Amino acid sequence: MLLGLLVSALTLSGIAASPAMADEGGTDSQAEEFEYFFSGNVKYNDEPLEGVSIAVSGNGFEAETETDENGQWTLGVPEKEAYELTLDEDTLPEGVIVEDGQSTIDAEFGLTKRKSVNFFLGEGQRVTTDYGAQVLIRVVNGLNFGLLLALAAIGLSLIFGTTGLSNFAHAEMITFGALMMLTFSNMLGLPVWLAILIAIALSAGLGWTLDAGLWKPLRKRGVGLIPLMIVSIGLSLALRYTFQFFYGGSTRQLPGATLPREIVLGPILLSWIDVASMATSVIVLLAVAYFLLRTRIGKATRAVSDNSPLAAASGIDVDRVIRIVWVLGGALAGLSGILWAYFRPGVSWDMGFQILLLVFAAVTLGGLGTAFGALVGSLIVGLFIEVSTLWLPSDMKYVGALLVLILVLLFRPQGILGRRERIG
Repeated sequence: MLLGLLVSALTLSGIAASPAMADEGGTDSQAEEFEYFFSGNVKYNDEPLEGVSIAVSGNGFEAETETDENGQWTLGVPEKEAYELTLDEDTLPEGVIVEDGQSTIDAEFGLTKRKSVNFFLGEGQRVTTDYGAQVLIRVVNGLNFGLLLALAAIGLSLIFGTTGLSNFAHAEMITFGALMMLTFSNMLGLPVWLAILIAIALSAGLGWTLDAGLWKPLRKRGVGLIPLMIVSIGLSLALRYTFQFFYGGSTRQLPGATLPREIVLGPILLSWIDVASMATSVIVLLAVAYFLLRTRIGKATRAVSDNSPLAAASGIDVDRVIRIVWVLGGALAGLSGILWAYFRPGVSWDMGFQILLLVFAAVTLGGLGTAFGALVGSLIVGLFIEVSTLWLPSDMKYVGALLVLILVLLFRPQGILGRRERIG
């Protein structure tokens, strides 16, 4: 029989009427940083539970704390929005669980700046997933993430291959696709499929505009690659804070982002969004492969990427090829941004910047300027990031991916599919 226990608010007991009165591990420092607080008191059979981990996430913000010797906890958040609060059952004493599996609670502030969060604890058997199933689940998540990462990485790789430019503003091209999807689906109320098509088309238009209005004039003036890279950093900052100005700093969800995971494949639980994301990525990547290998423009793109002066001497219109690559790169980045918004989930003004380093890592790992290398590098990065959480804290998973990049480049500087003559 489950023995339920309500986790009462600190405010009701008078223990935490103000941040200054919080417990030692509590909110004295948080009071200076945050204005809004979640709080609670974790007890079982009237005995306080110390060291129980409570985490908050939402709107691009994550934080974690532990209960003190009195079972009290407090978490500050930056905005008066909806958040998810999770009690880590692994930190509860043996034989104690959260009733009915309600270890995660959606919480939102009312009229006050402090919100109490209530869990129910009881006796029971904690259900765990065996190690093999955990590996399988993370492999599927890694493939999903790696595929959407590949869409962005291939566009970045093609741009680098044809122009030599390391485009740091590619992050904002990713964000742009998600923001356009948000605009046309949430704000204007268009059907999801139509909003996706419009967002991809506008992302392709952004690629065309950037090349026609900025990069081509700079190339014609003979600006070097280092100054061009610095310009791309400035463009990235300008676009990023323009997005923040018009869309604000909060995180918003796309339609269907919170669909339940109804598809059960053994230990793997997937939503229809997950399936659609992976299927879309595979289809688009196959289409890009066909474009590069079978079409005249694709072959010209590969020729320009291999040797631009020789391609020009052979009669290939290099500027036209570069323009097409920018359009294709913009479309792929926009689609990647939409899928990234569903994977996170959520749309925010800096979401592209959050994975920019991973995109560069995938391109470098696979081989600079090689589209298929970018695909291979993205899958490796995506898989390693997800699988590594079996051994590393989730906050460290991106660090692990970059360590793999360093190790590969120590033994193969040109990348997995790169060629030595491309380096330098």
